Amino acid sequence: MFLLRKLLYGLLVLLGVVVLVFLLFNVLPGDPARLTLGQRADVASLENVRRELHLDKPLPVQFAWYLNDLSPLAYFNPATADPDVKVLPLIPLGQGRAVVLKTPYLRRSYQGKKAVWEILTEAMPGTLVLALCAMLFATITGITLGILSAVKKNTWMDSSAIFASVAGISMPSFFAGIVLAYVLGFVFSGYTGLHMTGSLYDVDPFEGRILNLRNLVLPALTLGIRPLAIITQLTRSAMLDVLGQDYIRTAYAKGLPPRRVIFQHALPNALNPVITAITGWLAELLAGAFFVEYIFGWKGIGKITVDALSKFDFPVVMGAVLFTAALFILINLLADYLYHVIDPRVNYEL
Repeated sequence: MFLLRKLLYGLLVLLGVVVLVFLLFNVLPGDPARLTLGQRADVASLENVRRELHLDKPLPVQFAWYLNDLSPLAYFNPATADPDVKVLPLIPLGQGRAVVLKTPYLRRSYQGKKAVWEILTEAMPGTLVLALCAMLFATITGITLGILSAVKKNTWMDSSAIFASVAGISMPSFFAGIVLAYVLGFVFSGYTGLHMTGSLYDVDPFEGRILNLRNLVLPALTLGIRPLAIITQLTRSAMLDVLGQDYIRTAYAKGLPPRRVIFQHALPNALNPVITAITGWLAELLAGAFFVEYIFGWKGIGKITVDALSKFDFPVVMGAVLFTAALFILINLLADYLYHVIDPRVNYEL
């Protein structure tokens, strides 16, 4: 029941995002028909595109059609539907029309006429790899530093970890990216072998796409700095609370090795706030790597969204926002499940 309620809340949040995104991009300047056909299009062609995109109808009707495109259960009319949308007919309504089950349709790019879903799925692996590597680096390093800081409280290790975490929190990602790109990718590139820009794959005229993991290092470090600082602080604080509990003192009194006490008894009970931070930051990295991807020329959802904004390609931007909002909701549901896995005292029936 708990997970079902969370899923319902998530769907309501997603509906709110859909409403906001639709209203926002329908009051921005720019004629979608003109953006689709170009500046030299004739009046008749513009009217046909406006009719196809339902721009000739009142705003509430446009929103209803937009919801129909996004909904898996929708009204289908073969005369107006995109031919690439896969449908499963459920209730026939005559003349080819029906209530169908289909994949959500995010419409097509104004610029390349390519399906937005196809654009996002092509860019998603780059963003996913970047976010996961950044989060893996931040999680392993942050938990390690947090444990060392708590165990070695009031020593130089503790002071150094606190100083590093405060510096990491205070440094905006776009500034850290510029500094790292200049220092490691330009000034010392001869020693590091890193480049200022690059994506997951390089294109060779003879060999085609070549995987280049070196290009992952700088953007992953940049994205990982701030979550690393937060995770370090949270792990230190939670570990200090747990290490002061009676059962930890009892474990030490029984003669258990310190490493076993820390990793088997203290750490699992200190991880709940850390999991919240990890899942929250992973969702944020998936959704908010825009500037970092743009700085390093990393082909991902962030970069294509910034490029689409510069070209007023609203369907791509709207699709990217909705896609990342859905990811954020799914990751938060995963976090709720992980709470129970790590700490069975969490009761979903409440």
